[in-house]
Formats: sequence, C-alpha cells, structure tokens
Amino acid sequence: MTRIYNRSTEKDLRRKLRREMPRAEVLLWTRLRNRQLLGLKFRRQYSVESYSIDFYCAELKLAIELDGDSHGTPEAIEYDKIRQTLIEQYGIQFLRFWNVEVYQNLEGVLDTIEVKAKELQVCRTSPRPSPSQGEGAKVPSH
Repeated sequence: MTRIYNRSTEKDLRRKLRREMPRAEVLLWTRLRNRQLLGLKFRRQYSVESYSIDFYCAELKLAIELDGDSHGTPEAIEYDKIRQTLIEQYGIQFLRFWNVEVYQNLEGVLDTIEVKAKELQVCRTSPRPSPSQGEGAKVPSH
C-alpha cells in the first residue's frame, strides 16, 4: 500500500515550510500548539500525498489552511480547488481563512475552528444505530 500521509519524499519541503512560516501562520500556531484548543493535537505542515496542509488535526481529520494574496489569482484558486478535492477524498474536512482574517480577528478564527472541531467530535462519538435498531427498524413491543 502506498503511503499517503507525510511521505519521506516531502519531508524537506515540510521542514522548509515550518522554518519559513508566514506571520499569520505563526500567530495561529501560537494558539493551536500544545493542545490549547479543546485539548486537540494539531500539526504544522502535514502532508497528504504531495500536498502540505498548514495545520492538521488527525483525530478529527480537520485541515486548516491560511491563504495569502497569492491565493487570489484565478490560477491559484483553481489549483487550491483541485488540491482540496483530492485531499477531501481521504475524508479530511477543510477550513480556510485569509491571512488578513487572522491579523484582524484571530479570536473569531479560533471560534470558527472550535465550532467545527466540536461538530466533528460529535460526529465521531455519536453512536451509530445497529442495523437491527436503525432508522425504520421495528422495535418489538412486549
């Protein structure tokens, strides 16, 4: 089976991206690291196939991307769309923010992440009905 996550071929790129984090990523990372948000572990520059995700929570399969001005061109928008679609095929959900949102409203960005994280936690911990007791199943009466 081919390795999908954090391929060794992408290791140097991940290290470079961590060393050269834009200011917005640094600001958000200071609030996500060390399980500060709901006790969740986030990783920086986590890769899926050949693509790096700015921040990733494996427990929730949640990716957080911060986009700067360079992501506003038609070519970049198309590239991001293709990239996100591929990554989402692995069950990973995305939250995207513009760098300016982090600069101007970091608390609002964190609130949005927290709401999404709680939503995903509920989805992952909700018991699923068994086929015999599932929706539409008749429950015997005594």
